[in-house]
Amino acid sequence: MSMYDNLNAMQQKAVFHTEGPLLILAGAGSGKTRVLTHRAVYLIEEKGVNPYHIMAITFTNKAAGEMRDRIDRLVGMGAESIWVATFHSTCVRILRRYIDRLGYDNNFTIYDADDQKNLMKEVCKRLQIDTKIYKEKSFLGVISSAKDELVSPEEFTLQAAGDFAKEKQAAVYREYQAALRKNNALDFDDLIVKTVELFQNDAQVLDYYQERFRYIMVDEYQDTNTAQFQLIKLLAEKYQNLCVVGDDDQSIYKFRGANIKNILNFEEFFPNAKVIKLEQNYRSTQNILKAANGVIAHNIGRKAKELWTDNAEGEKIDFEQFDSACEEADYIARDIQRKVQSGKYKYGDCAILYRTNAQSRLFEEQFVVKSIPYKIIGGVNFYARKEIKDLLAYLKTIDNGRDDLAVRRIINVPKRGIGAATLSRVQDFADQMGISFYNSLKMADDIPDLSRAAARIKPFVNFIQTMRSKIPYLSISQLLQEIIEETGYVKELEEENSEDAQARVENIDELVSKAAAYEEGQEEPTLSGFLEEVALVADIDNLQEGSDYVVLMTLHSAKGLEFPNVYLAGMEDGIFPSYMTITADDPTEIEEERRLCYVGITRAMTNLTITCARQRMIRGETQYNKVSQFVREIPRNLLGGAVMPRSKEKNQSENSLQSFRHASSKVNPIFNTRHVYQNKSYQSTSFSSNRTSKISLEYTIGDRVEHNKFGEGIVLQIVEGGRDYEVTVEFDKVGTKKMFASFAKLKKV
Repeated sequence: MSMYDNLNAMQQKAVFHTEGPLLILAGAGSGKTRVLTHRAVYLIEEKGVNPYHIMAITFTNKAAGEMRDRIDRLVGMGAESIWVATFHSTCVRILRRYIDRLGYDNNFTIYDADDQKNLMKEVCKRLQIDTKIYKEKSFLGVISSAKDELVSPEEFTLQAAGDFAKEKQAAVYREYQAALRKNNALDFDDLIVKTVELFQNDAQVLDYYQERFRYIMVDEYQDTNTAQFQLIKLLAEKYQNLCVVGDDDQSIYKFRGANIKNILNFEEFFPNAKVIKLEQNYRSTQNILKAANGVIAHNIGRKAKELWTDNAEGEKIDFEQFDSACEEADYIARDIQRKVQSGKYKYGDCAILYRTNAQSRLFEEQFVVKSIPYKIIGGVNFYARKEIKDLLAYLKTIDNGRDDLAVRRIINVPKRGIGAATLSRVQDFADQMGISFYNSLKMADDIPDLSRAAARIKPFVNFIQTMRSKIPYLSISQLLQEIIEETGYVKELEEENSEDAQARVENIDELVSKAAAYEEGQEEPTLSGFLEEVALVADIDNLQEGSDYVVLMTLHSAKGLEFPNVYLAGMEDGIFPSYMTITADDPTEIEEERRLCYVGITRAMTNLTITCARQRMIRGETQYNKVSQFVREIPRNLLGGAVMPRSKEKNQSENSLQSFRHASSKVNPIFNTRHVYQNKSYQSTSFSSNRTSKISLEYTIGDRVEHNKFGEGIVLQIVEGGRDYEVTVEFDKVGTKKMFASFAKLKKV
């Protein structure tokens, strides 16, 4: 019996087709890695191809290692001659040998992210650019995107003509690239760009590698950017024996530069291409695949295919809708406990997938309380994230100032120009006087040899003291909002305009929501109590390490993985898909989000649970969201659980709005002055009249207003709450939102 007899008919076709361009459209769980490895074996054993002439390119070192191991097991002797590597390692090997032909030394340095940031600081300083206004990360992001598209500094400069912001970016790009050249250094994007440049400018080198790589295979082709496509196209130009494997329905990395057109237009780039579809799935049940097919069929920009399986029909998809995100997290935690205790699954069989890292917080808290072992993949514990630790350090310092680590952490966040030598002198003074580091800062004028440095310390101390004086008058969530506003923490992240920065902003929003939720659940909420609760939840060191734990991760991190029992959480319009996607003018944005949903559904092997909440706290504001349109795209007969018929969806939305209005007229659950000020020796009435003047509103109920993010809407409710008003607006595009007037900054239309 041949090893190829274990392949299905379409897999065999893909393995046996060896000459000319080949596009293998490999659906989720269809065995694409198996096809690639067997194809390499077939080329060697049946077609007599020298392993030296075979190249396999992947995206990660792990994938390359797995492919190498599989080929070695199947081929044996000679397999080591096959070139199996990532894009970047491939280019490094080529450039180490030939980059001198581009005017570089062959012993060039490769700059990592920190090196790039340090170099960009020098560039900005040289160009006299104020990095408080123009962020280094923002420039690096623009340059990386340009390199992904093979746009040189010169081309970028021409395209930027007449646009002040882009002209500044062009100047930085030119100076940055010149600095790299001077240092004989390349960044990671340059590894691809310079290899393409080498091939385009040196026919001898290109011919050498075209002869070397007569048979080329590329994995995860849907994730390639323009520069990577051009690299592959040049290498395959001579013999045309290019086999690419990918799934346009799983193209989810546009934000990293991936160009879906590379796979959608493959036949245009290679007119003689053969297309083979792998649609048989070996991973999931029939119902899970039908749900995935039902969702992805709504995309227009895709190649038609439909997953199917010989596996059992399986259970229906469990759809559950809850009143709040807290109830959602509690249900999932209890459901996992129940399934583990019944012996149906182990903890390691379970995965919770969500759209943003910030969503992990509620699950982490539930798991700690219920002693469920868990691990976050592709992220860190919510309370261990830098932005969360920074803001908690501010709260700790404001609370008592005795936590020297907290004070030292934030004294230069944001940058205040307080150097290490100054901090050392402050610490020495604190040690001599037997006082805390913060109290030493308060006495900066009395510390010898500080001179001008004392002037830099005073604004920090004044800020902390001012915040302390506001504790009697502000709720914890308001105090946190004021810290964020006054320090410019979120503003600085927003100016970076990067995916990482956006994720960090979402985490900060979640911390504000945590503070608001704490206030709502306590009769006498205090800052000390909040910090104590957070510290207890964040302390997960006592969890036993091992392989049997529930996995929490974003949908992007889940690609390529599979789990018997999967939970897709937060499936609401506004969360997934996000408001930015829903309101975007570009229709391809929603299609990318739908592909991400498709990836999430197809991670499940035997059981899939989809959950959502009618209301969820975002940035300390309660939002009322509809069930995600992606859930509504799943055929109704595939859903079990608390499923609401489509015909009632409108009524459900209206009922939720009526319930909200009724609840709002009774009490404001977030800004409850009776709770917040109960133990502060101030009555809420005297607080509003004597302590702080309330902001004035230019609009009233029934007026149309505009929000800088949500667009236009109608004011439904205005509730007085001490020093602020809580305003409920039904926005045209994103539904009903409840927010504080001082933070919403609504404008009457």
